[in-house]
Amino acid sequence: MGARFKCLVVLMVLTVLDLGPFPLVSLLGIYIVLRRPAWFRNLVEAVYGERKS
Repeated sequence: MGARFKCLVVLMVLTVLDLGPFPLVSLLGIYIVLRRPAWFRNLVEAVYGERKS
């Protein structure tokens, strides 16, 4: 299971949870922009590092 598939599954779950009273996806986006966590950079490298063209 690749990083892209895992990201897709997590985004789908967050989208379903976002229908509730708390805007989780928006809060996660704000957190990523403000804090720039290392796990997000590693995730981006994992997703785009799989392409070898």
